[in-house]
Amino acid sequence: MNHYDVIVVGAGGAGLAAATSAAAQGARVLIVEAGARTGGSTALSGGVFYAAGTSLQREAGIEGDDPEAVFHYYMTLNQYKLEAALVRRLCDESPAAFEWLRSIGVEFRADDLYASGVDKIRRGHRAAGGGAAIAEALEGSFSGRSVDVALETRVDRLLVEDGRIAGIIVDGQPIRSAATILATGGFGANPDMLAELYPDAALHGDLHWYIGAETCRGDGIALARSAGGGVSHPNRGLLLLTPGFARDLESYLPGWLVTVNRDGRRFVDESIEYSVLSAVLREQPGHECFGLFDEAARTAAKTSAYRSAPNWTADRLEEFADRGLLERADTLDALAARIGVPAATLHTTAEHYNSNYAAGADRDFFKPAGLLRSLEKPPFYAARIRAAIVCWTGTGVRIDVEARVLDAADRPIPGLYAAGETTGGMFGECYAAGGASIANAIVFGRIAGRNAAIDSREGEK
Repeated sequence: MNHYDVIVVGAGGAGLAAATSAAAQGARVLIVEAGARTGGSTALSGGVFYAAGTSLQREAGIEGDDPEAVFHYYMTLNQYKLEAALVRRLCDESPAAFEWLRSIGVEFRADDLYASGVDKIRRGHRAAGGGAAIAEALEGSFSGRSVDVALETRVDRLLVEDGRIAGIIVDGQPIRSAATILATGGFGANPDMLAELYPDAALHGDLHWYIGAETCRGDGIALARSAGGGVSHPNRGLLLLTPGFARDLESYLPGWLVTVNRDGRRFVDESIEYSVLSAVLREQPGHECFGLFDEAARTAAKTSAYRSAPNWTADRLEEFADRGLLERADTLDALAARIGVPAATLHTTAEHYNSNYAAGADRDFFKPAGLLRSLEKPPFYAARIRAAIVCWTGTGVRIDVEARVLDAADRPIPGLYAAGETTGGMFGECYAAGGASIANAIVFGRIAGRNAAIDSREGEK
């Protein structure tokens, strides 16, 4: 078959949600996926869905939370530098999208509901089985419907006829459709596009690495641009902090670190959310900091005490110091010289921090007292920390609230839709919460699929 009602480019969370939504409307759907399997970055994720006003919250005894509150949280966190209409649609549609995921077999348990944002409200709905379970349920949801899947297939270009997107070109051959949906994920695996659209993710050269699917190379953005589609504000996304010990995903740094900038001064509560830490680090000299600790803190470091930072254990830290991946010195003066910070200022910082430890209270940044450690027993250690792990890209194709791709004049491009990480406008310099990206993928994937199916029916009239 070389003609479909709807073609979906990409089979991650957004693409699968779009396909099943379109198929549920009776559309004949083709999914074209560059990878060897479906699921994309969604299948590789922890499977968290961010929403308010859900049945799971009520099961957990959380009452009164609603999309209105989430909308104001999103907008305030990013100083209203977002496209408000898109954010509002995302927040309003998230509860229904969550219930739909439950209805197609994704298991969510009340015990796995947690505060994944900086507001400390339990809105992070973690799926049993993680993102792979979400992807599996999404693919299973269009079983028995008219959905074809072509794996290991990349789109050459969009087919344009009479000012309308009329399908795609694959291996030089046209495949026609009444509507096409771009859901190819982000561009974290494309160094050139990172340098252009997310320069913060290219600051540290080879230290950067991407945790998403290797097929996420910005194909959807390139295809939309070729058809006149616009791109949202650049330099948006989520970078995770790393000491560069190994290419292991560690969302959090240990809260017991003492972080100082190049001036030798503390600048933040070291235990705050990872997304905020990345944003704060962006404002520091050289876009880097140093995580300090002493021998007593090293020997006390245990995986069981900090499961989300497996490299920050006593044995591993000693190994990294021996390998030169972690600076080690017998005095603070020597450590300051090794990392290039003013020794006098570092001494002042250490003295002040030790007085906070003795008093049992962080009087400067108000970190929880249980995370305070003295900085007194040699040898002393310093890890160079940079925001270099590319978790998610937030710059993308501009869409309206109906998931229609917009041109440079803010007009919808006929027959073209987009959803998920391929799109932009809903996220700013600070990532809202764990699960926001999957919520975005599912919500706008469903919207795109539904509207594309309607578009195809109207085109037949």
